[in-house]
Amino acid sequence: MKLSELFNPNEFAARHLSFGDEAALLAAVGEKSMDDFVGNTLPQSIRMPSELDLPEALTEADALAKLKGIASKNVINKSYIGLGYYPTRVPNVILRNVLENPGWYTAYTPYQAEIAQGRLEALLNFQQVCIDLTGFPVAGASLLDEATAAAEAMAMAHRVGKVKSERFFVDARVYPQTLDVMKTRAKYFGFELVVSDFAQADEGEYFGALFQYVGKDGDVQDLQDVIGRLKAKGTIVAVAADIMSLVLLKSPAELGADIALGNTQRFGVPMGFGGPHAAYFAFKDEFKRSARAASSAYPKTHRANLPCAWLCPPANNTSAAKKRHPIFVPHRHCWRTWRACTPFITAPKA
Repeated sequence: MKLSELFNPNEFAARHLSFGDEAALLAAVGEKSMDDFVGNTLPQSIRMPSELDLPEALTEADALAKLKGIASKNVINKSYIGLGYYPTRVPNVILRNVLENPGWYTAYTPYQAEIAQGRLEALLNFQQVCIDLTGFPVAGASLLDEATAAAEAMAMAHRVGKVKSERFFVDARVYPQTLDVMKTRAKYFGFELVVSDFAQADEGEYFGALFQYVGKDGDVQDLQDVIGRLKAKGTIVAVAADIMSLVLLKSPAELGADIALGNTQRFGVPMGFGGPHAAYFAFKDEFKRSARAASSAYPKTHRANLPCAWLCPPANNTSAAKKRHPIFVPHRHCWRTWRACTPFITAPKA
């Protein structure tokens, strides 16, 4: 007797995936076999009359060589789509020590205390970069993308604002994907969105306003005057800013805004077929109890070695005095560590 005769490679599947359930299912639908069932289900017009005419199988090396030959025939054109996405170059030191180091993204955090602390430290660094560039004292550890961050800014403005209005102003220069998400959120919140030229923002009564800085066409406008006029009316102002541009431009806090948000893909992260990429979200200190973004922080303690903690507001954090509008969006864990390290080669211009 040969060893191969003793070994049945299908024994496990046959034992655990028996035909008993299949027979019961076929009986329930009045079919004798799976072939009969498929034959009576799929129209004849979409069936293949014969087997696929496939070439002979190749080894992995030969298959890769052939695929590379086919791919080399592609014509690579430069994309000018823009809309908040940028081709980036990842610094080799970040690529080697973060992206190509599985320790950052394969460890199971609950059982890897050291790795957990390392991640939280990296997120703390990410938040500090956002604080430095936006000028605000508080920043979250990221939201899903710029569009959902803009929707959260709208909801936060309604929660913390004192203007008795259900209207929200949106700069006509915002990215279309941002506007689409805001329209969806506004519909179910019962808000009225007013999309117009940024210079006309102070002509109405709004509980909040969102400006794009830099605009979707690449223009940079001085928003300080219009923000000042809105603030005089009590409007909460959010600025969706290109975070890399803040190295040179005035920060949202200097412009007089209350909230800053935007995409952090500029910090060396590939476009990844359009994202989503982690968004930053920074705001004034008095808004921190209304924030929905989780954050990493050092809790106050008498111990010398401070642990880093993950802070997240409870899902039932609501107020009976004023209706709140929570937005729950996942965090981009896969990219935050990367972009937390990249900005250390970036600094605001003195």
